[in-house]
Amino acid sequence: MSTSPSASISVSAYRLTPAMQSVIDRMVKAKRPALHTLSPRQARAAYAAGADVLEIARPELPEVRELTIPARDGVALPARLYRPSLEPGQPVLLYLHGGGFMIGSIATHDILCRSLAQRSACAVVSLDYRLAPEHRFPTAFNDGWDALRWLHGHGAGLGLDTARLGVGGDSAGGTLAAALAVQAALEGLPLALQLLFYPGTTAHQDTVSHQRFAHGLVLEASHIQWFFDQYVPSRQEREDWRFAPLLAPDTEHLAPAWLGLAEFDPLVDEGIAYADKLRLAGHAVDLEIYRGVTHEFIKMGRAIPEALQAHQQAADAMRAALHPSTESP
Repeated sequence: MSTSPSASISVSAYRLTPAMQSVIDRMVKAKRPALHTLSPRQARAAYAAGADVLEIARPELPEVRELTIPARDGVALPARLYRPSLEPGQPVLLYLHGGGFMIGSIATHDILCRSLAQRSACAVVSLDYRLAPEHRFPTAFNDGWDALRWLHGHGAGLGLDTARLGVGGDSAGGTLAAALAVQAALEGLPLALQLLFYPGTTAHQDTVSHQRFAHGLVLEASHIQWFFDQYVPSRQEREDWRFAPLLAPDTEHLAPAWLGLAEFDPLVDEGIAYADKLRLAGHAVDLEIYRGVTHEFIKMGRAIPEALQAHQQAADAMRAALHPSTESP
């Protein structure tokens, strides 16, 4: 799990599901140090150590392959290809992991990407974009864009159908995915889907939900501030739409969006606002709000039933967008 909630804050008024409340109670009892009190290296290790604690069993797939993707500055970015079948011509989703632009990796989101690939019958490519504070804004966006262009141009050599290409991510990865979808529309790179789990979309984290859910619910205001101070310390730069997709220009041919949000999440209001922005611009949007759960719930499938529901509904959206001639099982 990504953070440690404040032991001094009662969450009884939030109407969490019993399972979600139990997870919060156990996190408080464990008394692990909050990530923002650690060094970036320590925080990454702590997050990695707990990433699979509440996950489902690791789904087995016919092929899981390590890749490298070249960035614009010559760096070879690690990536991992998940294929649910060895048949050629599978559609593919580029996935960007969450973690506040500072933590997380291919490894921490391995089970989620396996689940999405298995349930959707689509290939998934998970990217290890570079992290802050060693690599500040807009490095993560640039790495994502370089990977998306590379996948579009070279995916056929991996047996993938890049005419059926999507992009997705959770939390900060959802921010990146939304911004990449805008960039793709601006540059004429065709995408069939943007799949966004509780993305950050605002510049300054000033919505009502940021105030209402600032403490005690896995992701806290202090964690968010720490993450963003490391990635994009300039408040002026935070108004760049590559960090705040809610400020992106209206574009034609933007990919349809599926958004899965958590009811008790500082990011829920900006997720709803982004869905509204897309709808008002005439783009297709499917919005799901999972009741009684918090940020990070999609990685708690062993404890939180809504996580499995979200996995399946996201996979159904992938199948509908990338396999439009087939139906979900």
